[in-house]
Amino acid sequence: MKIRIKFAKYGVMKFIGHLDVMRFFQKAIRRADIDIRFSEGFSPHPVMSFAAPLGVGMESMGEYLDIEVNSMTSAEGMKNALNREMTEGIFVLSVSVLPDTAKNAMASVAAAKYQIFADWAFLESGVDPKTETAAASGFSIEEAREKLAAFYAGEHMMVMKKTKKGERELDLKPGIFSLDIQEVPDPFQDDAERYPAITMLVDASSSGNIKPSMVFEAFCGACGAVPAPYSYRIIRIDTLMNLAKEGEAPAFVPLDYCREPDSSAPGRPEEELPGEVS
Repeated sequence: MKIRIKFAKYGVMKFIGHLDVMRFFQKAIRRADIDIRFSEGFSPHPVMSFAAPLGVGMESMGEYLDIEVNSMTSAEGMKNALNREMTEGIFVLSVSVLPDTAKNAMASVAAAKYQIFADWAFLESGVDPKTETAAASGFSIEEAREKLAAFYAGEHMMVMKKTKKGERELDLKPGIFSLDIQEVPDPFQDDAERYPAITMLVDASSSGNIKPSMVFEAFCGACGAVPAPYSYRIIRIDTLMNLAKEGEAPAFVPLDYCREPDSSAPGRPEEELPGEVS
């Protein structure tokens, strides 16, 4: 039986790398007494795979892990059992039963939605509040909206990308599906306050993965701004797959959209399905 686990990663856990997160889940699954299936051969290991590794220092509300189990009582029971074994900074949001024909999460990834919360007070004043030194430039949020719109309207977004063979020039524009500034709540804060955040939907497939930090730094560079270190947070809101057929306009939906219609794994409310993520 194929299971897809959606989880959040935030706070101090954002500094934990992908391999350590994988080992953490292996131990959590064992402690939660989940009947996970093991591979065959001389060195059996749990059958599990992650969708798209999250960069160190980034937070997320949309991480996915696929496992295979021999048996289970209910999706809700598995979710509760796992959350009892979670630590601060990581928790399971949902557990879904997948159809037998479903592709694994890693092969399904097509795009990802991010929000970047910048230190707008710093950018507005143009002065680093910690050192009281002038920044290269500063601008208000309204000016940032105009500059971002002009930046996105450009025909190309050329950046230098470091590779194993050196540096090469890369055009980010084809891999950016949407880019704007929205007033949104901080998903990891309990208050109802809404904050201006750069919101982007970008290619996250294996063939054209776009890093949100590259987009943000390219935008700042185009504006002549130099953001202070640690002056912005990047949050992955969700990881998406594309339901459109070849030649059709993209129809991005979260990876947990693909689930078995089963009483143990309730589907989403009708108004949330389906739909293109913007």
